[in-house]
Amino acid sequence: MLDYGTLREIWWLLLGVLLIGFAVTDGYDLGLGAIYRFITRDDTERRMALEAIEPHWEGHQVWFILGGGAVFAAWPALYAASFSGFYFAMLLVLLALILRPVGFNFRNKVEGPAWRNAWDWALTVAGVVPSLVFGVAFGNLFLGVPFHLTDNLLPVYDGAFLALFHPFALLAGVVSLSMLVMHGASFGAMKIEGAVGDRARAVARVAALVALAAFVAAGAWLSVLPGHAVVGSLATDGPSNPLGKQVAVEAGAWLANQRAHPALWLVPAAAALGLAIVALVRNRVAGFVASAIAVAAIILTAGIALFPFLLPSASQPGHGLTIWDASSSHRTLGIMLFATAVFLPLILAYSTWAFRIMRGRVTRAHVEEQARNGGGY
Repeated sequence: MLDYGTLREIWWLLLGVLLIGFAVTDGYDLGLGAIYRFITRDDTERRMALEAIEPHWEGHQVWFILGGGAVFAAWPALYAASFSGFYFAMLLVLLALILRPVGFNFRNKVEGPAWRNAWDWALTVAGVVPSLVFGVAFGNLFLGVPFHLTDNLLPVYDGAFLALFHPFALLAGVVSLSMLVMHGASFGAMKIEGAVGDRARAVARVAALVALAAFVAAGAWLSVLPGHAVVGSLATDGPSNPLGKQVAVEAGAWLANQRAHPALWLVPAAAALGLAIVALVRNRVAGFVASAIAVAAIILTAGIALFPFLLPSASQPGHGLTIWDASSSHRTLGIMLFATAVFLPLILAYSTWAFRIMRGRVTRAHVEEQARNGGGY
């Protein structure tokens, strides 16, 4: 079996893979859902936008479930502290995610315009809210979450819900929302024919420029924002005890990894390049691929900046959780790695197969035929 420290590093990478997988796959569902009410002009066009999402959105939820399960099993202290601190934010996300399947299933049950219009707006809200809240939550990680640990390692949250809306956290929310809107619009431009696809392409360009500006602004702010740094060495293979370290708070410390390893600057550069390609390149397939790369690179940039922290503490910096002192046991990580090695390729294979089978553009003629036959959205 791999040594304890290596397993912890592998699980940090796997957590990143799961977050990126969720953002790249379900992200375009959320992004297109957030804007489809604005890029469509009649019920048929709205059906076209929903038809583009329909074959994939439910299968993409596996990334969200798997990510939550991985945090629970691999980083139980992170699960306990974050779910306590972000309880209302996570409840808001879950309510929005629950609203999506209800909207998909009920929208077409009644033909009245008022009924369908109400569900259209509900689906729009269900796309905007998670996209924004995910970014605000990430922003709060860099600010530090107000919690401390008791002598029994029980997390105690010291903050309030409204304190989560710090200007930097809101800027991170703008990055997340504009990023996923760009991704969803890029997918819509590639997948939907005619005027709807054209409008989605226009939205993708604007959203890419907004995401690029917000991403650069967040990076500049991060260079002067007080960050956390472990003082001295930290045993990578020791027992999980977050109370056994010292943490210093220094301006610009969140960019210490990039300064120590300049090659890591290639990751945010790839994000900026991907955003620029979406804004400038006309080829819609290339635009969607560039969008996916930008989404992955932005999330990876945040992960590199935070490393080795999983959940920094604003109340007691020394109580912050790192990958070295907040994980499950050596045996648990090893067993879970074996299970992941079996199931993750199956998920990737299924997702690839489904995307390939459902390839092709959504046409107005197809949706109108479905409506005549009583099907579709």
